[in-house]
Amino acid sequence: MPFYLDFEKPLKSVEEELELAQIRKDEKAASALEKDLSKAITKAYGNLSDYQKLQLARHQDRPYALDYIKLILDNAHELHGDRHFKDDAAIVCFVGEIEGVACVIIGEEKGRGTKTKIARNFGMPHPEGYRKALRAARFAEKFNLPILMLVDTPGAYPGIGAEERGQSEAIARNLYELSDIDAVTISVVIGEGGSGGALAVGVADKLAMLSYSVFSVISPEGCAAILWNDPDKAEAATKALKITPDALLGYGLIDDIISEPIVGAHRDKKGAAEAIKRYFLDSVATLSQQDRTERLAARYEKLMKMGRFSDETASK
Repeated sequence: MPFYLDFEKPLKSVEEELELAQIRKDEKAASALEKDLSKAITKAYGNLSDYQKLQLARHQDRPYALDYIKLILDNAHELHGDRHFKDDAAIVCFVGEIEGVACVIIGEEKGRGTKTKIARNFGMPHPEGYRKALRAARFAEKFNLPILMLVDTPGAYPGIGAEERGQSEAIARNLYELSDIDAVTISVVIGEGGSGGALAVGVADKLAMLSYSVFSVISPEGCAAILWNDPDKAEAATKALKITPDALLGYGLIDDIISEPIVGAHRDKKGAAEAIKRYFLDSVATLSQQDRTERLAARYEKLMKMGRFSDETASK
């Protein structure tokens, strides 16, 4: 059974009535209910708040990296391990083809179901995960393959073991290496983009976000706890943090917004996967035509612009 957020609940009764009408093969009633459902969808999703977008980004039915990989990647072969410590299940790496274009996909995977979530550490990578991602990126560079990175993590794992094995160094190494890697790189935030855990696979020629995703330096709950000593003020913190695609595009921190279906990726996985696939293929076609030196210079300049501050920017 689908899970409905509070603002989605008006859809539930209409969808249930529509399903019954279809079972009864009552075409007249079904037609009327389809119109009612269309109106309910427009009303529910037509003017979402920042907090509602955060809820959608975390929706339990929202597609994860492996869901998208299964939908868009043909002849898929998974790459395992960092050749230093072990294979981190929170990051998955595949080589395959998207509509005949050979490529590498690197994704942060949260896992579905209790056992799988625990095995994948709820999508919070250890340093060996980021080192595996970098190994896959170097593989792509060696064979001149474009890279698609799917960002979806609450953040890098902050445990003692991760710190002992160099969590901060692994993230910093990815930022450094990916900024200068000689491969066409496209990164897409598909759900949560949490702090350095997201940045470690977010440095690319193109950084895009699905329309119901978020990208932040800290979770709204963590921000609320620090600023007001009250995690329940997460909604106010979400608005203040400016973590939605529209806000980040306005600040020049991302390159594009990928429009997912109005009902959200959790209700139309194939539609969202198609949008990601089209964006990747179009970006690869455009970037591949650029001179290598110009492309790397443009990537570097884009990264150097981040964090520049002015009174005009602050007033937005």
